[in-house]
Amino acid sequence: MEGGCLCGAVRYVFDGEPINSGLCHCESCRRTASAPRLAFVGVLSEVFRLTKGAPVEYASSVGVIRSFCGRCGSPLTYRRDDAAGDLDVMTVSLDDPSGVPPTFHVWLSESLEWDRLAGNLPAYQRTRDG
Repeated sequence: MEGGCLCGAVRYVFDGEPINSGLCHCESCRRTASAPRLAFVGVLSEVFRLTKGAPVEYASSVGVIRSFCGRCGSPLTYRRDDAAGDLDVMTVSLDDPSGVPPTFHVWLSESLEWDRLAGNLPAYQRTRDG
């Protein structure tokens, strides 16, 4: 699968099937996306590689590194220090985001009151682990 930022300055590819695909409602993801929730696709870090440009990285919270395009601001990735082999890629940065629909919601405990869920996806108050 391939993707990149809005302006095209950063491009990436990853091989293999995604590990998971979800929608996060936490405040940090909402602020990163400037949206009520953020769609992400989990992949193994080892199958992800940049093919053009380099994103800017920043620590959005303790143990969390996010990346975005330094030119247009598009959010691109999220990784946790305690899960170094995993990488979350922002679904809508994919060239074909409809090819990886979300299968669950996380962090509903931080969702906006007016953001109502539709459909039958599993929903978790925090992470899927607890």
